[in-house]
Amino acid sequence: MSTPRQSRADRRRATEARILDSARELFAEKGFERTTIRAVAAAASVDPALVMQYFGSKRELFTQAVQAFPAPLTATDTDVLVDQLLASLGLKLGGLPEGTLAMMRSMLTDPAAADHARAALGRQIEGVGAALPAAEDPELRAALVVTTLLGVTIGHQLLGLAPLREAPADRIAALLRPAIKALAEPPE
Repeated sequence: MSTPRQSRADRRRATEARILDSARELFAEKGFERTTIRAVAAAASVDPALVMQYFGSKRELFTQAVQAFPAPLTATDTDVLVDQLLASLGLKLGGLPEGTLAMMRSMLTDPAAADHARAALGRQIEGVGAALPAAEDPELRAALVVTTLLGVTIGHQLLGLAPLREAPADRIAALLRPAIKALAEPPE
């Protein structure tokens, strides 16, 4: 029995996905500046002109490669919110998608990557702030929560800090719980 032939559209989608996967890997490993269209094309086994045809520019390729949409928070009380935030940290410590790593690695050296990171973090801050109990400074408290978790993630994933790499995610979460809870609860 023969396998059905892929349509041209299916082949195009598969090629585009292969290019994006290769781009994510290279951007995560090398950052925006040191990743070239030629290297992405070679990793995807396509001609560099095809990468440009599909994505138009290295910037657009990067933008599409680092797209990530965080899961919305669904907490109804502070303890549940803290649990959700710390569970998301556990997922991040277990490994981030390569697109996210690429954005994090590039955000300090590339203005467009910084803009993308700022927008993504802004959405996360907005989501956490909306989930916080009504209190003073919800946006500031949300920003402190998000950037605390970001700092731990950077220390673990990008810098490979030994104390963070060697500690189990649940131990890190247990130590962070009081701080995150203090930021999430309304001040008395």
